[in-house]
Amino acid sequence: MPDVSFNNLAVVLAAAFVAPLALGMLPRVRVPSVVVEIVLGIVIGPSVLGWAETDEVVEVLALVGLAFLLFLGGLELDLRRLRGPLARRAGTGFGLSLALAAACGLGLATAGLIDDPLLAAVMLTATSLGLVVPTLKAADQAGTALGQLVIAGASIADFAAILLLSALFSMDGTGPGAKLVLLAEFTLVVALAGLFIGASSRSSRLAALLVRLQDTTAEIRVRGAVLLLVVLVVLAEHFGLETILGAFIAGALVGYVDRDAAMTHPHFRLKLEAIGYGFVIPVFFVASGLTFDLQALLDEPATLALVPVFLAALVVARGVPALAYRRLTGDRGVVVAGLLQATSLPFIVTASQIGVAIGALDASTAAAFVAAGLASALTFPTLALSVLQRRPGAEPDLEPAKREVVEW
Repeated sequence: MPDVSFNNLAVVLAAAFVAPLALGMLPRVRVPSVVVEIVLGIVIGPSVLGWAETDEVVEVLALVGLAFLLFLGGLELDLRRLRGPLARRAGTGFGLSLALAAACGLGLATAGLIDDPLLAAVMLTATSLGLVVPTLKAADQAGTALGQLVIAGASIADFAAILLLSALFSMDGTGPGAKLVLLAEFTLVVALAGLFIGASSRSSRLAALLVRLQDTTAEIRVRGAVLLLVVLVVLAEHFGLETILGAFIAGALVGYVDRDAAMTHPHFRLKLEAIGYGFVIPVFFVASGLTFDLQALLDEPATLALVPVFLAALVVARGVPALAYRRLTGDRGVVVAGLLQATSLPFIVTASQIGVAIGALDASTAAAFVAAGLASALTFPTLALSVLQRRPGAEPDLEPAKREVVEW
């Protein structure tokens, strides 16, 4: 056996176990588990108690967790939703979001609060689809026009933000022009892979073999999905792109070719979620807390003051564009959509780590960005739920959204 210690991993996994358990004991506290996991990581990490640190074992598993997080995010992306009138309205909203994010980035840079306005703009364009969907389901709104519009908008934002981050920022120093060429080549390879997988899935002989092996110790579908994830991550790295793009595309590709209309493998996605949310993804979030520079955030009052500024920029860039939905959702729907679209955490954590690695962000500014993301995840979904559950009064109800029949 190699001389590897699992002490830090044991502490990290203990924190990952305690987070949802504590929330389960406090059902009235509506806080996303990822927020608690990051906070626990800060508490047990070098910044506070010093019980754990990111050694090689934790770092590798955290990277796998990030890849799985993006993979499952891509798996939630329903490409069939990204067309039709709601998708066009969501696309219009995202176009407005890009313009506002660029303005916020320039404003922050002009004020001397950040060094790279483009990176800041990209960080402000994402929405945490993994936090938005559970909130809508909890309010029984996921199937309404409002819910579908928000999900479509979050899907477009997630995909575009990852694409922009991968195309515009690189740790290998490749210029934007060369990066776009590499991105086009990567897209062609992915398209060919999708055509090959789609053609293979139509083989009745192969389909029967997969059904026979899927629920045995072979777990052939899970192995195939993990293989595709790793291969696309390697390809993205080979093309000089961020590996998160390969992970996200792998999930979207699996979701697109594996529609399972006949329900031959209903447990497939549950198994993938068990690997991700049951093991490696919590390691990523707790490890993000371990590396969070709390001292840099607290030592300088000016750095701490950046948190509400970044949070306000997030509301402007992602919340204000929800006004484009008013005709479909009504006023309360605009408020709900704006709050949910402004909820962003995993992408900010990832982008801030990349920003620090390439020298586009310093540690204190990155900590302020992550703290703003934590604040958005902690408050905005809860506020959105309270608006959804409020009795109709003077404000218009969500009936306009429910009455409008929309075909995807």
